[in-house]
Parts: sequence; C-alpha cells; structure tokens
Amino acid sequence: MKKRFIAFSLMGAVLFAQCKTSTPTQTTAMVTETPAAETKKEFTYTTVPNDPLKARIYKLDNGLTVYLTRYDNAPRIQTYIAVRAGSKNDPANATGLAHYLEHMAFKGSTRLGTINWEKEKEELAKIEALYEQYRTQKDPAVRKKTYHQIDSISGVAAKYAVPNEYDKLVAAMGMKNSNASTWVEQTIYYGDIPSNQVDKWAMLESERLGVMIPRLFHTELEAVYEEKNRSLDSDNNKAFEAAFAALFPTHQYGAQTTIGTVEHLKNPSITEIKKYFDKYYVPNNMAIAMSGDLDFDQTIRTINEHFGRWQQKADPTYTPPQEKPITAPVVKEILGPEAESLLLAYRFPGIKSKDAIVLRMINQILSNGQAGLIDLNINQKQAALGAGSFAEVYNDYSAHFLSANPRQGQTLDQVKNLLLQQIELVKKGQFEDWLIPAIVNKNKISKMQAYESNAARATAFVDAFIARQDWADYLKQEENFEKITKQDVMDVANRYYGNNYAVIYKRTGQDPNAQKVEKPTITPVPANREAQSEFYKQVASRTVSDLQPQFVDYKKDIQEGTLKSNIPVYYTKNQENGLFNLFYILDMGTNNDLKLGLAVDYLQYLGTDKYTAEELQKEFFKIGCSFGVSSGQDQVYVSLTGLDANLEKGLQLFESLLQNPKADPKALSDMVAGILKDRKDAKLDKNTIHSVAMVNYAKYGPKNPFTHILSEQELKKVKPAELISRIKSIPTYQHRVLYYGPRELQAITATLNTGHIVPATLKPVPAENAFKELEIKDRKVYWTNYDMVQAELLFLTKSLNYDPKLVPTIRLYNEYFDGGMGAIVFQELRESRALAYSASSRFANASRKDRANYIMSYIGTQSDKLPEAMAGMQELLNDLPLAETNFTNAKASVRNSIATERINKVGILMNYEQARKLGVDHDLRRDIYESLDALTLDQIKAFQQQFVKGQNQTILVIGSKDRLNFKELAKYGTVKQLTLKELFGY
Repeated sequence: MKKRFIAFSLMGAVLFAQCKTSTPTQTTAMVTETPAAETKKEFTYTTVPNDPLKARIYKLDNGLTVYLTRYDNAPRIQTYIAVRAGSKNDPANATGLAHYLEHMAFKGSTRLGTINWEKEKEELAKIEALYEQYRTQKDPAVRKKTYHQIDSISGVAAKYAVPNEYDKLVAAMGMKNSNASTWVEQTIYYGDIPSNQVDKWAMLESERLGVMIPRLFHTELEAVYEEKNRSLDSDNNKAFEAAFAALFPTHQYGAQTTIGTVEHLKNPSITEIKKYFDKYYVPNNMAIAMSGDLDFDQTIRTINEHFGRWQQKADPTYTPPQEKPITAPVVKEILGPEAESLLLAYRFPGIKSKDAIVLRMINQILSNGQAGLIDLNINQKQAALGAGSFAEVYNDYSAHFLSANPRQGQTLDQVKNLLLQQIELVKKGQFEDWLIPAIVNKNKISKMQAYESNAARATAFVDAFIARQDWADYLKQEENFEKITKQDVMDVANRYYGNNYAVIYKRTGQDPNAQKVEKPTITPVPANREAQSEFYKQVASRTVSDLQPQFVDYKKDIQEGTLKSNIPVYYTKNQENGLFNLFYILDMGTNNDLKLGLAVDYLQYLGTDKYTAEELQKEFFKIGCSFGVSSGQDQVYVSLTGLDANLEKGLQLFESLLQNPKADPKALSDMVAGILKDRKDAKLDKNTIHSVAMVNYAKYGPKNPFTHILSEQELKKVKPAELISRIKSIPTYQHRVLYYGPRELQAITATLNTGHIVPATLKPVPAENAFKELEIKDRKVYWTNYDMVQAELLFLTKSLNYDPKLVPTIRLYNEYFDGGMGAIVFQELRESRALAYSASSRFANASRKDRANYIMSYIGTQSDKLPEAMAGMQELLNDLPLAETNFTNAKASVRNSIATERINKVGILMNYEQARKLGVDHDLRRDIYESLDALTLDQIKAFQQQFVKGQNQTILVIGSKDRLNFKELAKYGTVKQLTLKELFGY
C-alpha cells in the first residue's frame, strides 16, 4: 500500500513499518461519566479562507485535534488517527518500540478481545515480569528456560483471549484498508469506512486506542521478527538505512531504525512499551482526520462522545539532537544479491525552514517525470537507467535523495558523476525560465487530482498535524511554493549542495554482515473463533441506517458516439474539474506482433520533424499534459491526459508524433543495450524471479508470455524503420476511443474528428498468438536458489475457466477465507501459529472469459519454519475451518462494501472495458449483492471441497539452497530446481 508519509514508490517498504502487517496501561484514565448536557454542546471550529478542502478543525476539551472535510463522491469516509510519536521517540536501548506498540494496538482492550479479563490480566502480568528477566539474561540455557516459561504461560493467557476481534468488527462494518504505519515522527491508524458506520468506528477505536494490552505478545513478536527478516532480505532497505545513518549519525533519523535492531527485537520490554504508550498516546498528542460523505455536526458529536472520555496529560517533549556539518563525502558500500545501484543523499533543514520549500522545487527541477534535468539529460538520453530524485521533509531535518542504476559497462562512479552534474546545473541556474512556472502549474494539477481522493485529503491533515503546522500555514506552503524564483533556487542549491553528501554504492555480492532473527520455539495458541467478548457484542448489535448500492449501468452512465472511420467513442463527463483522460485502445499486443512492444518503448525517445524528443517533452510539460503508449500481451493503450483547456494543443503534439516519428538509430541502439541490461538485472530480482518468471513457467511451461521476447540476436538486428512503421500503424488498426473530461460528447467528437488522424478504412487487428495454459496433472515443487534469509512459497492450482455464475460464491469464499486480518488464513498462520508476517490465499477470477481461474496461496517465512508453514497452508486449503461468526462477518463485509462502493469518473469506462473482456454486459457487483442473502456456509464448504480441496498443485519456492529443507519439499511432489536460464529463456 502506498501512503504519502514517505516517498514509498522509490524507498519501498524499507523505510516505514506498515503492519498487520500484565495490567493495562491507559492513555488516559477513562472518564466514565458523560456530561448530561452533552447532546446540546456546541462545538467551535476554525476554517481557512479559500481552503480547497473547506476543512473544519476542532479541538476537544481534552486537547484532541479533529480535522473534517466533506467529499461525497461515495458514501464512505477515510479515517486516520495520528499519534505524534514514531521511531525517533524510541528509547535508545529499546529501538523498534513504537512499531511494536502499533502492532499491539490491534489486540483489543480490557473489554475487547477477552472473555475473562480478570483471569487474563494475572497471566499477562507474569509474562511481563518474565520478559524483564529475559532481556537481562545472557546465558543461552537460562534464556531458553525463561522463554519456555513465557511460552507456557502465554498458552494459558491465550485461553481467555479472542484473537482479531477488532479486525472482525471492522471487516463486518465494511472497512477497507484497515492497517497502520509507523515512521520516524508518527504512528498512523487508518481505515476507509462506510459513512453509516461512524458511531461503531468511534466506539471501537476509542476503546482499543485508549489502553495498551500486551495480549498474544509472543506470537505477535514472531510476526515482527518475520517483518525484520523481510527487511534484511531487501537490498533497497539496506541502502536507505545506510544513507540515513550517514546523514544523521546523531539524530534518531539515522541512529535508529523503525523496526529496530535484531538485538533489541530479541529482548523486548513490555514495561517500556507501556511507558511509551502512557507518554505519547494522549489526546493532546493525537489527531483524528476524516474526509468523505460526512455530516460535520453529527460527526464531531460522535467523536466527542467516545474520544472525549480520554483524559488529557502532559504534552510530550522532545529535544532533537543537533548534527555536525558534513564536510566530506560519506561513502558506504552495501552488498546483496540484487542489481547494482547508486544512491546519493544530502541533508537539509526541517519543515519550518523556508529552504525546505525550495527543496521541493529543486527536486521537481531535477525530476518531474517529463521535463526535469534528470528526466531529459539522463533518462531521455539513456545515459543511465531509472534515474530519479525525491525529497523527504521532516520536522527536524530533511533529506534529498538521488538514485540511478548503471548501464552495462558503466561504473557506479560514472552514475554518481551524472547525478552530480545535474545538481551543478541547478546551482548555476542552467535551466530554462519557463520550467519553474510549469512546475507550479503541474503542482496545481497534481493537487487537483489528489483532492479527488479522500485518502489524499485526509493525509494532508495528518501531514500538517505531525509537522505541528496550523492548517492555514500548511495551505500557505503552496502560496510560498508558487513565489519561488530562479534566484531562490540557486541560492539554496549553492548553500546545501557541495562535498557534503552521502553516497551509497549498492554492489552485487554476498553480504558478509548478513543478519537474521532466529526462530524461537512457540506453541500455537487457540484461535477461539466462535468466542465473543461482551464489548464485541455491544458494538456489533448497534443499529445503523441502511445504505443502498448503486451499480454502473453501462447504457445510462456511458454515452456512445462515432468518429470518422466508424471509430466508437465511449464518453463519461467530468463534472468536478477541468482535467481530462483520453484513450485509444487497440485489441492487439505483443501476442499479435512481438515487435510492437519494442516500437512502443522506442516512441518515448523519438521526436518529430518539428521537435526533438527532448523538446517534445518540454512542450507537453508547458501545457500541463502528458502522453503515454503501453503494450501488453493483448492490448495497446494510447493515452493523453491533462488540462482540458489545452487538449487541442496536446492532441496536435501527440498525433504529430504518431504520424511523423523521426528515426533515431543511436536511441534504438541505446534502448536495446538498456533492455539487455534490464534483462540481466531482472535475473537478480527476487520478486521478478518468483512472482513473474516462476508463475509463468508453472502456468504455461518454458514457452510462456514472459519468455516470449526477442532474443538478444534478434534485438540487435532490429532496424529503426521497422519500429517506425509499427508506430505509424497504430492508428490505422481498428480501435475505440474513451474520453473522461468536462466537454460534451458532441464537442469532443468534433475535436477528435479534426485532430485524430486515421485512414478512411481501419485494418482489422492481426490474429493473436495466445499461449495455452497447462493442465496441472500431478504435484510438483519447483525451486530456485536465491541468497535470502526467508523462504517464500506460492501454491498454484489451476481451476475451471471463468464462469460469471460462480463470481458471487467466489467473492464470499475469498472474504471468508482470506478477506483480511480477521479471516481464516491470517488468524491461523500468523495470529495462532506465528508462522509468517505475510500469508494469503485467493481464488482468483480470470481477467478474460477464455482463461482459467487460479487458486494462488502465498506464505513468506523463515527457512527453518518451512515445514510448519507448508503444512499449515495445506491444512487450511484441504480442511476449511467452519466458523459461523467469521461467515456472518464475511457476508456483512461484502454487503457493506458493495453498498458503499461507487464506481465513477474514469473508473466507469475502465470497469466497462474489464466487463468487455469477461464477456458480460452489466456490473457484476449486482449479481454478488443480490446473491448474498441466499448463500450459506455449507455452500462455501461445498465450493471449497469441489474446487480447492485435494487439487493438484505446483508449489513455487524461492530461497537459499543452504537453508531449504528438501526432504520436506519432497513430501509435496516431485522436486525440481529451475535455473534462471529455464525461467527467463536467456
């Protein structure tokens, strides 16, 4: 899941921990009495003139900050509960504490998640005392004995626990994306709820975050161990940890990590976690941010009713350590199995500094995806691979990261010099004057797009709260951003960019300092699926108003028109802002013409008879538009997006490129070399090997869509003219047009009749060379060697072809079996048995009517837990646990989700496209919703026995050959090693 709290797209899961991935301690001693006049209480709030979100900011009597904004595109509300406490607040001798506390916050309270709190708390107190002993013990034999005691008493305590009660309740509400994340300055709890569930949500959240109960502590600790091991298997993670350590040797940003050290994870302290909770989880240090279809007055009253009972405490204090200036490059080297890369990092001041705003501009000048210096001078010219930059602005300091991968034969120092050259251009002001105004314009467009999302709207509130900014000051940042001049940029660049950087050389090789969190001995705890706490019953029984579903009606919600040459147009109007999306879609791809994908990739490096490739990118950026062409196996998507006022200009530029691309032999040669380097790097990437190459091999055999590529020899023989011909041919084939924008159908049709250049008669698309899916006639285990701490497994079963009649049953089965953290798979494999941080299983519907459905089950675990993990997954697949409570919740979850989902805007057109592939003429959610009431748990069981139980499997395993248990693997089928040559075809 990508959240804005960090630049996740570049930094990956490495930087913040996103999870779910004794006597209690309370936030706030809970006030038991509600003032009699509560229903008549008037709530004051602040607003800011010209606020695009029209937000209301409240402050409850106990200091809790509440941000509300209304956006009613669907009857749903995005909720965030933010705590100003992250890993920088961890004690130096107990790193990872904030993150582990975040995990524990899902375990319930003295009333939620327990059937006998009085007895349970006695056992939890014993466990807490034992952990305090354990963390001071050094003798392995003594530690083993103490842990055995912890494990034994934990089993007793677990008899009184009801795992995942919180997760079951939110699933039944119809909450989506229930999760949490911890980063350096914040811990955030989030979920997207139906708008009729605010009362239940507030009742539940105020209960579980008002107290910290160390329930099921040792099994959750094992999940954190697995999370740590996953991070240790990530070269990207290690590189960024090294960069932070280099920039911030004193400050906790770099001196500590969010997940914590191996040593601290092995020696946790429940007592320290309680102290942390008492200090930071106080209402005056927390905020609620909500965006969606809400009623301001009723929402704040509900929040006050439940969260207002928390009692205010002293404001937590924090004094940031001061870093000494970096006077010379800090050089670090990281080794790991993945491809080589380079990372540069500079330190900047924190968010309160004006220079931090200028840093945002500098970052966009360097890399904005179209016309930045890195975009044009490195990526467009193919001087290196995948170069980019991003800025991270924090409270105390900020950081600017630049990264790139080398081309074949290129050294990391050469890559570094390329990046440094772009910084020098910024320092000298050697970028065009129009660039800053164009960036300001793009920023406005990006904000416009972002604020169509409740998540982005609520995230803005969280950002302001964590940064300790008034909402007015937060909004003023955009005004200040627009005032930045070239001189401002040069001044700041010369102030902060010098010989004061950190450089991380990520090289391919075996890490001599590789770590691993070893597996402790843990006895599985009972799942207690049918047990319910009294508080659970209270929440579940609260009545809510019904919300009625709205299904897409393709005939009413999509208007149809016809262009010249009988090109169909499918139209939906944008009634919200001045942005548009335009698509040309061809039902042909690389399965029709293998060189088509190559031609599409080539297009980005080409100019026209009027503009060079670089100039073309600049022209698009100036007018706030962007284009793209992508080719899959069976479709080509041509897209143009941006400001509708400039559609004609963008269309003219784009059509001229399709009609008159100018061949560039050097660009082709460089692109081919880049493709070959990318192929080489792909063989070092664990996810590509396991999730793509091995899955394709299992589904289709050695000749499959993934290996269906031009050979190196064929690539090198391709001539520019061949690809130019294919580019020009794209608009000559039969295709359809999709438009979402503010114009009327007649107006866009007239524009396209003038601007879309096509022949009088379109050619039919060539025949597709489709790949036949193999039958899985017996049981096989394919494994591939990879240097890693964990082992990852995929269990693959081919089922029947897509059948729309089974869609309702499949949806409910998936929700029941693996619909979230309260479902069977998560409960059993993580909560009860502590076998994995991540486990999942889905009966996946095909994306085309002529394709098969597949059952795909995944588990990532420590290699030494492989036998238990495999047995656990197989047991669930073959013997579905039956629990009426889980089934009732699964039904409610599907019903509430569908009732509050709204497919709108461009999503209507995309939904229609998916339906076309499946051969259906209506919104399939209607079938699911109308079938729900009649479906029973016995029917789900019958479905499982017919289509899941005992089916032949191909199990795909990736891990270190020195750690894998081959004797165990052989129990599940014929074991065969797959070489990278077999998987990749080269």
